[in-house]
Amino acid sequence: MSESGMDECSIKKILFCTDFSENADVAFKHALDMALRHPSSLLIILHVIPEPEAEFWKTYVYEMEDIDEKAKQDIDNRIRQSYLSQIPPEVMVQIEIKIGRDYQTILDFAYETKADIIVIGRRGHSTWERPFFGSVVERVVRRAECPVLVVPPLTQK
Repeated sequence: MSESGMDECSIKKILFCTDFSENADVAFKHALDMALRHPSSLLIILHVIPEPEAEFWKTYVYEMEDIDEKAKQDIDNRIRQSYLSQIPPEVMVQIEIKIGRDYQTILDFAYETKADIIVIGRRGHSTWERPFFGSVVERVVRRAECPVLVVPPLTQK
């Protein structure tokens, strides 16, 4: 704490990254708790559609009308049901949907928005997860210019 009593490590922008997995839902609870503890903060919910998946969906653009709008509506509905319904009105929230290389898009967006912290869920329960931790989460942790809160999966007791 500084002499003025203000926390020098104040959090103004919380970047929560979701892939809509069960563990992303667990990570969301931590991001929301952080937003509630920092009343003037902005909670940014980011979903990245991975580039290869985006390329796959582009093949359907000519077969179905308004595929982009339909996909956006589906993602918006998922965000509304999974997250927005839990956010009290006093929490400022921003929704972002991006297409790109997942980890790089997260890092670029965190940098562009000057995120103070990234909150992301780690997948898996097995001993095999160590070599696979290296995908999106590890790349974000290794390259982020701000702190990253990695939320492990809930363990079954």
